[in-house]
Parts: sequence; structure tokens; C-alpha cells
Amino acid sequence: MKNLGQMMKQVQDMQTRMADMQDKLGDLEIDGASGGGMVKVTLNGKGAMKALKIDPSLVNPAEIEVLEDLVIAAINDAKAKVDDMTQTEMSKLTGGLPLPPGFKLPF
Repeated sequence: MKNLGQMMKQVQDMQTRMADMQDKLGDLEIDGASGGGMVKVTLNGKGAMKALKIDPSLVNPAEIEVLEDLVIAAINDAKAKVDDMTQTEMSKLTGGLPLPPGFKLPF
């Protein structure tokens, strides 16, 4: 049972570190861009959009569909970067704890 006690301690430590990381994610700012930088979006580490910048040359009523597509692409770019960063941080947290295949954190 000594191993079970050690594993429970590791789980508790990991939960504390995960809670700290979740708090820090809200403070992160990650930028995404599309259209050669003409549309830029900033998300926090939890995936919420914080800012949107659109190059004035894009504001043409005849080009509204292009603008909408570029905004979607910029948001998706930033979200992909958030997901990659989150996965990297989670890997750091769980590095010493063997998890079953397919087991994902946070629960």
C-alpha cells in the first residue's frame, strides 16, 4: 500500500499544480493571424478572444465574405496555438505520473 500512498500524494500535488496552471492560463495572451497579418486576433490561454485587429484596407463592403473568412482563420490559428501550449504544459505536469493510454487531464 506504500505505492498507493505515494501515488495519491502525486495526484494531490498534480491537482494543485493544475489549479495553479488554470489560473495562469487566463492571464496568457496568444496571437493568431491570417491574410498575411491583415487580420490579427488575441486569445487568452482559456481560448477566450481578447482582441481583434483588422487592417483598414480590408473594409470594403464588396469583400465582406473575405473579411469574415479571414477572421475565422485568425481565431482558429490562435486557438490551435492555445491548444498546443496547453498540451505542452499538461505534459510537464504529468511527466512523472504514469497515466493509462487515452486518459486525459483535466478530468
